[in-house]
Amino acid sequence: MLLPAIVFVVLMIIGVPIAFVLGLMGTVHTILLGNPNFLLVTVQRLFDQINLASLTCLPFFILAGEVMNAGGVTKRLLGFIREVAGILKGGMAYSCVLIAALLSAILGSPNGVASMLCGVLVPELRKDGYPEEFTGSLVAASAILGPIIPPSTSYIMYCMLTNTSIKAMFVGGIVPGILLVFVFCSLISYFAAKLKFRRSIDSLSLRRIGKNFIIAFPALLVPGIIIGGVIGGFFTATEAGAVSCLCAFIASAIYREIDWHKIPGILLRSAMTGGGILLMISFGGVISWSLTRSGIPRQLIQFVMGITTSKDLVIALIIVILMIGGCLLDTGTMQMVFNPVMFPLAMAIGMDPVHFGIVFCVLLCIGYMTPPVGVVLFVTSNAAGIPFSKLCKLVWPFAIGAFVVISVLAYLPDLVLWLPRLTGYAG
Repeated sequence: MLLPAIVFVVLMIIGVPIAFVLGLMGTVHTILLGNPNFLLVTVQRLFDQINLASLTCLPFFILAGEVMNAGGVTKRLLGFIREVAGILKGGMAYSCVLIAALLSAILGSPNGVASMLCGVLVPELRKDGYPEEFTGSLVAASAILGPIIPPSTSYIMYCMLTNTSIKAMFVGGIVPGILLVFVFCSLISYFAAKLKFRRSIDSLSLRRIGKNFIIAFPALLVPGIIIGGVIGGFFTATEAGAVSCLCAFIASAIYREIDWHKIPGILLRSAMTGGGILLMISFGGVISWSLTRSGIPRQLIQFVMGITTSKDLVIALIIVILMIGGCLLDTGTMQMVFNPVMFPLAMAIGMDPVHFGIVFCVLLCIGYMTPPVGVVLFVTSNAAGIPFSKLCKLVWPFAIGAFVVISVLAYLPDLVLWLPRLTGYAG
């Protein structure tokens, strides 16, 4: 594995797109296996990896997010959340987390959530006197809810690589999302007392809350229909992608803010984003196959089991490895490189595929906000004009809180699996 590892590092340093890095790394590793016929398998894997009907939900969810972005949904959600949370000290900070949670159920992308929060909430937070380092850290932390609260492209990628139920993963992601919102709000309460944040509104008005609720109702319906439809069995997780697009167009038409002449541009951006992810999955299948063929997952299992047979210690080892990897590699790379190695190890110690998938994906998502390669930190820094060094100062309390949540869930599988089991999952 030394030469493929060197190829990986060199290509990453010179800035080759990650999809091609994975493909070239997998090809080099396949050549080193010593059988020229394996190169034919490489070409086959490129197509087989994405020749799945269930993957159609991925570009649909991306398109729905783009349409909702252009349709004035965020302003309506912000107006409603601000009226509800604004009476509290640090109300705008609470609003940031709550609006991120709602947007996450629509967009599923941390970068998309971060960009929207920077455009809408950062000016409001600055106006209310919040320190820059707190504002940027809060936005970056809130944005990681994007790929954690379903629907999530991270869950879809995991399911494609491990043949796990997308529906069960979507439902299983609800509890971690809620717990993270609670932890982030608890941290805001601490900072509100320490930094003496003020209220964003002086008095609670049921009339204003009701008015903003009615205005935001079409936007609030979208995540409700998607998640409720999947849980209720009205449509599959794959069909939910198409339903989300329909809901997005209807909500945007109601608000009358979308410029229909921009639809071709929206479709193009969605196709490019979705195509990039599918290309990564396709090339990732090459390295996944070559690692499995060379027996590396089996060797890792034998090595770890030779050290300890304790399930608790192995889970701790997995958490530590993924925590360190998340600080150094982007989430897509982690998904493709670590999944074929970690998944067999998790199955060998008796973890449920959905339970491990939630732990695995959430740990990778936390990497979005951890230096030095936290992608959301760079997005927030550029979009909000806040120095990267300032973001790194206060993001750690949020990152540590998230690590505590997922570490607890790693040892309490029933807490993750009770909702999937209620919807028919047999794990």
